[in-house]
Amino acid sequence: MNLWYVYIMTNKPKGVLYIGCTNNIEERVKEHKLKIYPSSFTARYNCDKLMYFEEIKIGKIASEREKQMKKWKRDWKIKLIEDMNPSWMDLSLNWNLNYTKLRND
Repeated sequence: MNLWYVYIMTNKPKGVLYIGCTNNIEERVKEHKLKIYPSSFTARYNCDKLMYFEEIKIGKIASEREKQMKKWKRDWKIKLIEDMNPSWMDLSLNWNLNYTKLRND
């Protein structure tokens, strides 16, 4: 079974928030951290810290959840983060991501 993820990245605690959806959270987080797409929103605003994520079994439902969350008030998004991650710690720090695998340089 392939899981989907809706996630929130930021540049600093209570900073700029980015909400995304993916079926490969580790690779997607690496793309954000390495700024693979330099003109993207997350690269421009340095959103490279994973603050929140949720697993969803069906891609269409994950996409709908992403759209729903993007419409939320900022305060609701912050509450969602703080309920799961009150210290605003980068949740991907202990994932042992292999950054060389993604780069082609």
